Amino acid sequence: MRYFIELAFDGTPFYGWQIQPNDITVQEVLQKGMSRLLREPVSLTGCGRTDAGVHARQFYAHFDMEQQFSEEDCRQLAYKLNRFLPAEVAIYNIFSVTPQLHARFDVLDRTYRYYLNLKKEPFSSGFALPVYFRLDVEKMNEAAYCLLEAKDFTSFSKLHTQVANNLCEVKKAHWLYESSQLVFEITANRFLRNMVRAIVGTLLNVGKGKYSLEQFRDIIHQKDRCKAGESVPAHALFLEKVRYPFLM
Repeated sequence: MRYFIELAFDGTPFYGWQIQPNDITVQEVLQKGMSRLLREPVSLTGCGRTDAGVHARQFYAHFDMEQQFSEEDCRQLAYKLNRFLPAEVAIYNIFSVTPQLHARFDVLDRTYRYYLNLKKEPFSSGFALPVYFRLDVEKMNEAAYCLLEAKDFTSFSKLHTQVANNLCEVKKAHWLYESSQLVFEITANRFLRNMVRAIVGTLLNVGKGKYSLEQFRDIIHQKDRCKAGESVPAHALFLEKVRYPFLM
């Protein structure tokens, strides 16, 4: 039987989702907790990777078990895991799916959000980047719209990654105000390593007047990471939503 887990995590103490040789990750913590509770090895497949320090308001993973769990068994497992796991990880739901469904390959799209604090905010400072300089948000949104026309995102990808190509389909990309915060929201069928943080850093340069709209388009077309802006810090980036055709 195959089961999906819906969870969320504060990425601050973790080196991303995927297991690393010498660093603590969400996958490692969750697999160890589940294996201990179920008294057999559990292997999790996540809906994607997250960089070190990046958070997830919604994340999915799947695992396979020979035994069949009822809905009540799944609720009890989620309850026990939440008591067992560190405070930074929360299990929302565990449910059975058909064996062919895959947490990573069946994703329709993912939505990320990057948060900027426009004034000093002590209660959100750990999850937002403070920006106290003036930004041309209208121009930043014009530049963000260019991302919908792009196909190759090499200019915003970490170098020397083990992927077949840097092609992505961006479905939505815009800046919006929420109270005293400015938020960048982007939805795509896939994301490259460091992609959102590199895009945000480059768009901030557009907002500061360092890059024109035409220069931003040129950065995309040049397919050269060195031409784009610096990546912004990870602590203000959230994986907000993951969509599947069977959960719509």
